[in-house]
Amino acid sequence: MAQLWGGRFTKETDKLVYNFNASISFDRKFYEEDIEGSIAHVVMLEKQGILTENEKNDIVKGLTGIREDVKNGTLEITDEYEDIHSFVEANLIQRIGEAGKKLHTGRSRNDQVALDMKLYTRAEVVHVAEEVEKLLATLLKLMEEHLDTYMPGFTHLQKAQPVTLAHHMGAYFEMFKRDSLRLKDIYRRMNYCPLGAGALAGTTYPLDRDYTASLLGFEGPTLNSMDSVADRDYLIEFLSALSTIMMHLSRFCEEIILWNSNEYRFVEIDDAYSTGSSIMPQKKNPDIAELVRGKTGRVYGALVSILTTMKGIPLAYNKDMQEDKELAFDAMDTVKGCLALFRGMLETMKFNREVMAASAMNGFTNATDAADYLVGKGVPFRDAHGIIGRLVLYCIEKDTCIDALSIEELKEISPVFEEDIYDAVSLKTCVEKRLTIGAPGQEAMKEVLRRNREFLEAGWLKDKA
Repeated sequence: MAQLWGGRFTKETDKLVYNFNASISFDRKFYEEDIEGSIAHVVMLEKQGILTENEKNDIVKGLTGIREDVKNGTLEITDEYEDIHSFVEANLIQRIGEAGKKLHTGRSRNDQVALDMKLYTRAEVVHVAEEVEKLLATLLKLMEEHLDTYMPGFTHLQKAQPVTLAHHMGAYFEMFKRDSLRLKDIYRRMNYCPLGAGALAGTTYPLDRDYTASLLGFEGPTLNSMDSVADRDYLIEFLSALSTIMMHLSRFCEEIILWNSNEYRFVEIDDAYSTGSSIMPQKKNPDIAELVRGKTGRVYGALVSILTTMKGIPLAYNKDMQEDKELAFDAMDTVKGCLALFRGMLETMKFNREVMAASAMNGFTNATDAADYLVGKGVPFRDAHGIIGRLVLYCIEKDTCIDALSIEELKEISPVFEEDIYDAVSLKTCVEKRLTIGAPGQEAMKEVLRRNREFLEAGWLKDKA
């Protein structure tokens, strides 16, 4: 059992205790971050005169070799080590001898693991943001292609007013745009370096924490050594953002599942993103959408887990905080996978324009516009509301829609109706006359598309590449 401690102890740790305490099975995931942080640390130590140039060069060469050997598979990270830190340090000492024992000068595992987790999470924030940006580009393309694809808009899952598919997709663009901005904010707030905080009270070595932070791409060092090793707010914020992304994906998936049903037939999911039934040959199931919807709970679970873990921990570091990793790693991988799969499903999906337009026509989505028509003819709104209510009831009894009624039938309900009613309640008119910014009319939508393109062109990830 390779450990970084032991002088205080007179007998070996019980094997069950060792296994329970060890984290190598999951923290091996950030061996590159551990080595990156160690290289920055020793470069700073040499700058400060704590290590010689030869010692620094030997250590950096040894660490670089370990990283490359793990990458190419010639060096395996095994469970004989307690954690990734002991694996790296033990292999370094084995390779370069006494100089390797100086790697840990001015450093504790507490600030080391705090750095590793922050470096790993920071990179994951960027990876997730890249996937969100790709999804936004897909949504923008669909919006541009479907400015005149009419469909019903819903409230309470009841047909309400006509909109366009571009407008509907635009609602999700706004959701994922906010997700992108949340990730940007998290990146900015978390980007401070904990290395040099020591176990909790800093160190007597003359470290240059600003220099270390700059080497690792941080804005600067953290400003309280206790908080440096005890902070997991950035991870909680990231998991919260991931949960919100999954909530948005889940809502979208729920709609696609409904739209894919025989009752709606708004969309046809590509064969590559569907599955069949083992017993019912006619089935084409929206399994990817259902799985994304289902995995939302998995990501929520990671957030609740870390919140529960952290809620009763006194300052500073406690071993409970080792529980910040497994579920968080899983949540990060889950969200990246869901975003990529969902985008692929969306890009290959076929939209049945005629079916969507017919659904809007047959759902009385133009009833509000018919009432507005009467108001424009001088009828008080409350009276107009009642007249259109009776008109809808008449259509339901006749199994028809407002547009299909003759002018004589319309006049039986109200003599105010004239031939211009047909144009007033057409899907095109109902949509196009809504021109305030944020509405589905084409002119308003074109302005939104312009702003959305600007948002993507100015993406905050460009300087993180």
